Amino acid sequence: MSLPLDKNSIRTALLRQRKLLCRAEIEAKSAAAQAQLLSLPAFQRAKMLALYSPIRNEVETDRLLTAALAAGKQVCYPCVFADELLFFQVQSPADLQVGCFGICEPDRQSIEIDSAQIELLLVPGVAFDRHGHRLGYGRGYFDRLLDDGCFAGLSVGFGYDFQIQERLPAEEHDQKVKLLVTDKGIFSPL
Repeated sequence: MSLPLDKNSIRTALLRQRKLLCRAEIEAKSAAAQAQLLSLPAFQRAKMLALYSPIRNEVETDRLLTAALAAGKQVCYPCVFADELLFFQVQSPADLQVGCFGICEPDRQSIEIDSAQIELLLVPGVAFDRHGHRLGYGRGYFDRLLDDGCFAGLSVGFGYDFQIQERLPAEEHDQKVKLLVTDKGIFSPL
């Protein structure tokens, strides 16, 4: 699908396409994307990783949480706090409750994790391009995190194959992800 090069039009078109996914497609494509990520040596090596709680038919992360905890890894999820993301440790799916923007977040009373400790960060998005640019929902939380100078781990754009575009419009504040993982494969940005 050829998309115009304006962020709002791209966001609208891809959110519409994602909304049309049926439950069986979400489950099958999510299982395939999670299997791709589980095969990564970076996932296997990471002792501390950050996942996200999916919304609006995003790729699910439940198998990643289960596998990471079973392997003895520490897992954290983001919470929105003012204009930034703070990360808190999760020890089971039951630790997540609906929070800001209707997204499941960990209890802020659990252990806070410094972003510098995160070795692998899963980054959701509406679209990604072959150069590692990401288009989110427009609030800039992940861009600020990736640009703050503290996070030094591997940032992984995680989505469906149809979300990968040849080129996205990028502004100076937009931060790239270092790797892309979809239901169809693993891609290093150009």
